[in-house]
Amino acid sequence: MEFGKKSKPTAGIPTSSLPDIIFMLLIFFMVVTVFKEFRGLPVLTPAARTTEKLETKRNVAYMWVDKNSQISIDDKIVTLEDVEPIMAEKFAANRRIVISMKIDKDVEMGRVTDIQEKLRDAYTLRVSYATRFK
Repeated sequence: MEFGKKSKPTAGIPTSSLPDIIFMLLIFFMVVTVFKEFRGLPVLTPAARTTEKLETKRNVAYMWVDKNSQISIDDKIVTLEDVEPIMAEKFAANRRIVISMKIDKDVEMGRVTDIQEKLRDAYTLRVSYATRFK
């Protein structure tokens, strides 16, 4: 009596339902993902008769100045001395960047001038001032 050689069972992962699982994971992450939106400081911008909307939000760095003259750049509180190096770094990374300044209507003009000088020193000359429509 001769015995035949037994074949070894192959260890494999069934991949027939893999596309379904990947598709469900993709939908799950699309549903639960929350995009961060800049909050900034509480600011009441001055009113304007005419306004222009920025073309795109892609190349925009946001700066807020509240009525206590506190400065926030992209949701981080900074001092006046920190404005120049931060904006110079942003401008070096992207030459088409526009600084959107949201300044409270009660901020002293001297503080705004100081910020403008720091931006000028950082060579970031494309500045947009946010207002609300009257």
